[in-house]
Amino acid sequence: MKMGKERSSRIRVFHGVVLVVVILSLAMRILCQDEDDDEANSNTTNPAAMKIVSELIYSQMSNYTKVFEPEIKESLGFCISNVDEDWNRAFNFSEDLSFLTNCMQKTKDVPQRVCTAAEVKFYFSSFYEKGHKNSDYLKPNKNCNLTSFPAGCEPGWACSVGKDQKVDLKNSEDLPTRTEECNACCEGFFCPKGITCMIPCPLGAYCPMAKLNRTTGACDPYAYQIPPGKPNHTCGGADIWADITSSPDVFCSAGSYCPSTISKVSCGSGHYCRTGSTSEQPCFQLATCNANTANQNIQAYGIILISAVSIILLLVYNCSDQVLTTRERRLAKSRERAIRSARETAQARERWKSARDVARKRAVGLQEQLSRTFSRKKSVKTDPMKGFSLLKMASEEALPPVHPGGPSSSDTKKKKEPSGLAKMMRSLEENPDSTEGFNLEIGDKNIKKQAPKAKDLHTKSQIFKYAYGQLEKEKAMEQHNKNLTFSGVISMATDSEVRKRPLLEVAFKDLTLTLKGKHKHLMRCVTGKIMPGRVSAVMGPSGAGKTTFLSALSGKATGCYMTGLILINGKNESIHSYKKIIGFVPQDDIVHGNLTVEENLVFSARCRLPADLPKPDRVLVVERVIESLGLQAIRDSLVGTVERRGISGGQRKRVNVGLEMVMEPSLLILDEPTSGLDSSSSQLLLRALRREALEGVNVCMVIHQPSYSLYKMFDDLILLAKGGLTVYHGSIKKVEEYFTGIGITVPERVNPPDHYIDILEGIVKPSAGISREQLPVRWMLHNGYPVPPDMLHLCDQISAFSDGSTKGKGDGSAPEVSFAGDLWQDVKCNVQLKKDHLMHNFLSEKDLSNRTTPGLLRQYRYFLGRVGKQRLREARIQAVDYLILLLAGACLGTLAKVSDETFGALGYTYTVIAVSLLCKIAALRSFTLDRLQYWRESAAGMSSLAYFLSKDTIDLFNTIIKPLVYLSMFYFFNNPRSSFEDNLVVLVCLVYCVTGIGYAFSIFLEPSPAQLWAVLLPVVLTLIANQDKDSGLMYQIGKLCYTKWALEAFVIANAERYYGVWLITRCGSLMATGYDLTHWHLCLILLVIAGIISRVVAFMFMVTFQKK
Repeated sequence: MKMGKERSSRIRVFHGVVLVVVILSLAMRILCQDEDDDEANSNTTNPAAMKIVSELIYSQMSNYTKVFEPEIKESLGFCISNVDEDWNRAFNFSEDLSFLTNCMQKTKDVPQRVCTAAEVKFYFSSFYEKGHKNSDYLKPNKNCNLTSFPAGCEPGWACSVGKDQKVDLKNSEDLPTRTEECNACCEGFFCPKGITCMIPCPLGAYCPMAKLNRTTGACDPYAYQIPPGKPNHTCGGADIWADITSSPDVFCSAGSYCPSTISKVSCGSGHYCRTGSTSEQPCFQLATCNANTANQNIQAYGIILISAVSIILLLVYNCSDQVLTTRERRLAKSRERAIRSARETAQARERWKSARDVARKRAVGLQEQLSRTFSRKKSVKTDPMKGFSLLKMASEEALPPVHPGGPSSSDTKKKKEPSGLAKMMRSLEENPDSTEGFNLEIGDKNIKKQAPKAKDLHTKSQIFKYAYGQLEKEKAMEQHNKNLTFSGVISMATDSEVRKRPLLEVAFKDLTLTLKGKHKHLMRCVTGKIMPGRVSAVMGPSGAGKTTFLSALSGKATGCYMTGLILINGKNESIHSYKKIIGFVPQDDIVHGNLTVEENLVFSARCRLPADLPKPDRVLVVERVIESLGLQAIRDSLVGTVERRGISGGQRKRVNVGLEMVMEPSLLILDEPTSGLDSSSSQLLLRALRREALEGVNVCMVIHQPSYSLYKMFDDLILLAKGGLTVYHGSIKKVEEYFTGIGITVPERVNPPDHYIDILEGIVKPSAGISREQLPVRWMLHNGYPVPPDMLHLCDQISAFSDGSTKGKGDGSAPEVSFAGDLWQDVKCNVQLKKDHLMHNFLSEKDLSNRTTPGLLRQYRYFLGRVGKQRLREARIQAVDYLILLLAGACLGTLAKVSDETFGALGYTYTVIAVSLLCKIAALRSFTLDRLQYWRESAAGMSSLAYFLSKDTIDLFNTIIKPLVYLSMFYFFNNPRSSFEDNLVVLVCLVYCVTGIGYAFSIFLEPSPAQLWAVLLPVVLTLIANQDKDSGLMYQIGKLCYTKWALEAFVIANAERYYGVWLITRCGSLMATGYDLTHWHLCLILLVIAGIISRVVAFMFMVTFQKK
């Protein structure tokens, strides 16, 4: 059955080839079948007449192709896309009809010897019906059978139908009787064994008359033998035309070209001739081509291309790095100038204020002296403005001289307008704390009348001067106004309206968290509130639920049953509605290591501050945070990664906190921000947090073992015991008073929080009559909170002052659960946890923060700039990727040479595997390395789509460059017939597709499984894609593999360059693989669509399975 299917499919395919070949024979017969033999014989001796007859025969051939075009398209549409073009390439003999003229001179009855449609179809169908290509005999037929086998049935020979016989050339059913006047086949024709007619050889073939080799007895170059017992039988012409493996002798040999089917010319120096060439092709200028060469050596172009790409990449990376360095250097100089300007301005302001105070004192003293002198002169009427005039005169005496061009004494007498300096002094006199008109610049002695507003500043220099000027004023006013809030300080320093942050008061009542599936309490009966403008510390031993408490307040607790209430400003609203003004500092330092300190902070400020905030104010916020956290010295230093050393751990911790401070939150939650910091750094950090609290920020943080000075800097304390029970919640000033009241006193020279935590941990025993288990119950009783039923026995112990009593305790023995029941509970718990994570990721609440952050396009622009900087700083990794691609291209291009039988399918198969593997592994880095950073930024409200699109946009650079790098070696070493542009387009689409698949792996899987799948998938899919049609299900699955589309596009682009004598080879190879010449654009579209779909899937994975 299998052999029968193969035979029938081959018959169908080569019916179309038959039609093409029959054209020539039918055209010859059309012209000549009605002519008289005597006229034909007379014309064969006239060269001019022979030329005219040959041209007429060929013109009839050209016109007759229209008859067979529909059938060719239907039968061979997969391998012949343009019938006219392929016919011209195979049978366009208009330039040289010598083979036809020679045959007419030799036989004089050429039209009687050319095969009809039925004979040609019989030949090709019999040839491929046998299931193998080496058939020596065709099926028995009317002319060649067991009873009749004339000389024309032998290979290389043909017979005539006779002088008086007419043949119906369109008859494709019946074979004519052709057994008379058998002679050798003409040059330029081939005569198969088993039929008695001639078929013209296609262009690119070389069909000379065979010559007998006396040594072997074969007719060279066709290797058939003269039949025994026939001494008059000689070697004839060609005997077969099929694919190159079956009839290699018919093909024009490599290193030569055949302008016609009866002539062969050696290829000259400076030219190359592939197998089946009809003309010699000139070599490229830099290529080396010796005489009789089949291919040009174009490796020099590969070296030039890779050199050019390398130089461009080096220029891009070096220049970009230099641009970044120069830009940072210029910004640093601009900042230094701004700092000097701000300090000089502040010092000048202090000098002017001192001068004003001196002038005021002298004027007041003079006024008092004049008042005493003239107090007795009642008759003299005192002018009320006189004292002011004297005051003015005295004040102006104390001032420094005015600038050139200022008002002179004569101008003053003429009562002209006072100078700008006098106006400024009068303003200071009326409002001592005003800064209007006070803005001095370096080297500029002119005093501006009014400071520019932030929205009017555009250049970096102006913005920095504005920011540092504001910071210096804030410092000065803070020193002079200790009792004012920080908002008041800023208000007086800037003389403008202060951006007021919304106040968030978070109250929680009977807050309890129970782990799903295991019914374990993580936190119980926690009641209290944290208020704006205060810094609250959460302390307790390990396992007390401190981080769980912060997660519950910030809405990040998943996998738990939560009972109780969380009220925002007294209203039962979701905390997620305020996420734009809530900052959460995780315990781990999740910071981009390949960005500088300033770049990390600036990016967070850009994406999370209000969109309408002017740039100078945004810069001011960032500079304020940098200064408050003491990061000025390392602002231009890379944070660093595991492989690359950066800033210290303590500095990294402060940057981690600064990422949340720059967004000006109303609620700032910090999980162990002082871990790993020394005492001075911790105090610096807490001082910055207290400054935030003066702005009205609600600060709550977990802290371990603070020093006494650090402990005193907090406003409130939340002390938790193991199990998440509250031991104390209130002002830090009343902690010792409360514990002293219940009988716990802090020993001398012992830090109070350390002593309390040691008691809760069980390291230190409390005083008699008290146990650490009773402390949460004592707090509940102290505040009148309800006590859980399972803790009532502790109330009895407290009332009876019995230590260690178990009265009232339950049995405590849990019912025994079977293994199957325990396993089922674990499965249910895991499913519930996954469900909670998914619901949390897609949780959407109404925004109540009244803050409009930048939209998708602006965030995309910010992400694009950040990812671009990161890629430039990863130039070494990119260079390694390119080097590996170069080596792969050189090795595969050298080892997997193009095979004409398969059109280079083997080399392209290796290409698909290698490029898929290398590009997928490189794509894994795009989202794997900064997965934690994305989770943090996404939880803070940054756009996931902008993040994903920016990564993909930057990777498009590699999508273009990597195919160029690979082809610069592979193409010029392999030297296929397809063009460089076609290979580049296919490879770009392939890289785009596999990059999207790599995205999905890197997001959905952990790094190790992702790498394994990236290596395994292209190999498996390529094996599936190469299954033949008999594989059934696997062949159908292979149609859905991207490797099949890429391989088909490569092979099609190469197969289109094989024409003429290669026509049967092309159709046979494409039929065996199931490829179609018309599917090239379809394959490219499918690759691009697969890349888009994989990116959509990767994005869905990213927003669905993220861990916030």
